[in-house]
Amino acid sequence: MTNASAGDPGWRGHAPGSPEYRRIIVALFAAGIAAFCQLYSAQGMLPSLARDLAVTEPQSALSVSAATGGLALAVLPWSIVADRLGRQRALTIAMIAAVVLGVAVSLAPDFAWLLALRAAQGAAIAGIPATAMAYLSEELTPAGVATAAGLFVSGNTVGGLSGRLVAGPLGELASWRFGFGAVTVIAAIAAVVFILASPPARGFVPERAVRGMTAAGAPLTFRAKLGAVLRSRQLLALYGQALLLMGGFVAVYNYLGFRLEAPPLLVAPALTALVFIAYLAGTFAAPRAGRLALRFGRLRTLLGGIALMLAGLALTLITWLPTIITGLVVLTAGFFVAHAVASGWISTFAPTGRAQATGLYNLGYYGGSSLFGWAVGLAFAPFGWTGVVVCVAALSLIAAGWAWISLRPQG
Repeated sequence: MTNASAGDPGWRGHAPGSPEYRRIIVALFAAGIAAFCQLYSAQGMLPSLARDLAVTEPQSALSVSAATGGLALAVLPWSIVADRLGRQRALTIAMIAAVVLGVAVSLAPDFAWLLALRAAQGAAIAGIPATAMAYLSEELTPAGVATAAGLFVSGNTVGGLSGRLVAGPLGELASWRFGFGAVTVIAAIAAVVFILASPPARGFVPERAVRGMTAAGAPLTFRAKLGAVLRSRQLLALYGQALLLMGGFVAVYNYLGFRLEAPPLLVAPALTALVFIAYLAGTFAAPRAGRLALRFGRLRTLLGGIALMLAGLALTLITWLPTIITGLVVLTAGFFVAHAVASGWISTFAPTGRAQATGLYNLGYYGGSSLFGWAVGLAFAPFGWTGVVVCVAALSLIAAGWAWISLRPQG
């Protein structure tokens, strides 16, 4: 794995079906596993963390929010690193740092240290989502990016699922330290796969080579690129989708375990982590989002994903375990359809400053996870699961309205 020094001026990208395209798919799939198995592993252990460390439900959810908050704050700095060092190198550094910090998390002496180390780990993980889409847009043909973006999101879902399913039962049967430690091993293996699979980069142009290339001859600085992607009405709407939809989605998974363990359901604590198998719906749905967008249009597909989220959310109100699981599957599929469309749409509205646009999308995505993933819990204590559903439905409807106003064709 190497980085090209200044990019190939005639480069058009690896086409779907080529050996290099397949290697990039494998590498980015592994990168998604490395990031998300660690990021959300705590979510599978929230009830046991609350009991073992004697904290409340919203406090235990801070173990998730600390990591996603650290990630949200670090995505833009990582975009600067990726502009200067290269996408592959940034991805490699991020994965190695996250694994090292994962070991430290499993050795945290108390809850305060756990939160601090989780925040640092989230900041390290930020290099993966902050860089991955820019890497795909530079190394693949435009026709291959949409499908590859969906497959990268599939890797995210597999990583998120494996982290929860491994950490949850181990956290309940042994301790949360064993849960975090086992997930770190998975991330280390995935990092090795990425390093070995990714072909040499050909589309990356270092920051120093970009300077002086604007039409007016002025340097294309980080500030100029950031300003450009903040002025776009369409990009702001996509950032809003990330903020609101991800915030609601994470809140559902954060607090569902508490509902399942409480009366009248009384699901055994060691079994509550199994509800995360519903994440496989995202693995199935995300790659198909690109094909649906080609057939029905991106906006219709995005709104359809949000409609599925709302339908699944409504099903979780019924106090019968099979219906709750069905609702979770539908909600998960809808969310990942919407996320795959929105994240893959970024490059269309950001011909320059793609790393910054991707960074802002991820800032909204993980900022929403950190903020609403915790804040919705404040409605859980007084109003129960109904309070969670009302809050998440409100976030989803606001996102849908924003998308309709800003992303439909004008004229």
